[in-house]
Amino acid sequence: MENNQQIKRRTILSAFSLFFQSGYSAILGFAANLVLTILLTPQIFGIYFTVLSLIAILNYFSDIGLAASLIQKKEIDDDEVTTVFTVQQILVLLIVFLGFSVTSFIIKFYKLPPEGLTLYWALLISFFLSSLKTIPSIFLERKIQFQKIVLVQIIENTVFYLTVIVSAIMGMGLKSFTAGVILRAIVGVFAIYYISPWKMKLKIDFSTLKRLLSFGIPFQASSFMALVKDDLLTLYLGKVLGFQTLGYIGWAKKWAESPIRIIMDSISRVLFPLFSRFQNNLDQLKKMVEKVIYYQSSIVIPATIGLALIMEKMVDLIPKYSKWTPALPLFYLFCLSALFSSYSTPFINLLNGLGKVKTSFYFMVFWTVATWILTPILTHFFGSLGFPITLVILSSSFIIVIAITKKTVNFSFLKNVTQFLISSLIMTTAVILTSRLPLSSGPSLIISILAGIITYLLALKLLFRVNFIQEARFFTK
Repeated sequence: MENNQQIKRRTILSAFSLFFQSGYSAILGFAANLVLTILLTPQIFGIYFTVLSLIAILNYFSDIGLAASLIQKKEIDDDEVTTVFTVQQILVLLIVFLGFSVTSFIIKFYKLPPEGLTLYWALLISFFLSSLKTIPSIFLERKIQFQKIVLVQIIENTVFYLTVIVSAIMGMGLKSFTAGVILRAIVGVFAIYYISPWKMKLKIDFSTLKRLLSFGIPFQASSFMALVKDDLLTLYLGKVLGFQTLGYIGWAKKWAESPIRIIMDSISRVLFPLFSRFQNNLDQLKKMVEKVIYYQSSIVIPATIGLALIMEKMVDLIPKYSKWTPALPLFYLFCLSALFSSYSTPFINLLNGLGKVKTSFYFMVFWTVATWILTPILTHFFGSLGFPITLVILSSSFIIVIAITKKTVNFSFLKNVTQFLISSLIMTTAVILTSRLPLSSGPSLIISILAGIITYLLALKLLFRVNFIQEARFFTK
């Protein structure tokens, strides 16, 4: 049996690995994003986001929560593993067949160009290849060895972004994404099976399947709500607002959510299996939740606010980036919604780890229904601003999520957030003042960033006695 210290060590190693992967991907993605948003048009980005959402919809039906069931269980056997793999492959093949069969409808409905059709087919193929990685990934997640999953993701992202960048420079346009998608999928399958070997077996044990579905179906139902709330809505916006406006929305949302993608995605990957391991130890869970809030707030709050403060300068500074200026109002709203929603994520993971998937599902139902009611109404009145306004309204419900979760695990929220919020507001003042200095765009941007970082760290040190160097040493120990 593993002791708590071993699990904690692997958790910290996994978290650091995920942070490294997120940081690496963010830097690589930033470089790719610069190249692509300079070379490609907002319309091409709109087509890419639309087709990606179509595949995400198909992806939902490929699992029915079975993978999550294996991760949540304390012990698993060979029958459970082979049953999950077999059922998933049957579903995936049926979905891929369906995806190819509705090709003509998709083309007519969205008026996709030939390159859009090729991208759609490429994503269907990559969807099948990605499904083969599920079982090796589950083994690593159960052991909380995310550093090995990270290695695969680093390889995949490197192949994808480099392929897309080189292809775009060669003038391939939308085909750049097609080439990147296919190569990433092929390389990813070989990499995961090399790192986490597993011999594929086909078998269905129906009694085992029934047990797994008791957790899997409610869990997947929440995923379905997220699908309807996010990806189906993207398809709706693409049809109502057009690809160019959807390109602006996609650009703004991608940039605004980059801090929480780097921080919260990494944390979330670890939290679900970790909370599942300690589901019977409420005192330990309380300490874990407070640490998550503390470290999350220390980075996400200043990073999101800082990004909002400097984005206009970045758009002015980067060559050929002025075409994204119309997306700035959307970006600011997405920043606010991203900050709010980041405080729902860990608590939804906590509820799932405790086996309270029905509670998570009820939240997802509320968010989904409210999104589909508010977005069309607000889009009618405010155009492209309607969707981000909706997200700001709904993301503020994180307060309700926290209140309900506290009934099970009595953690403290405000004391782990306040100091970082106040320090970030002081940082905001410093950035605004330095941005008014009579300097050209480049030096002004650099000085503003440095002033913001220094002011934030000084405010924490002088007002709240928080020393980031000592915090890092403590966390490492």
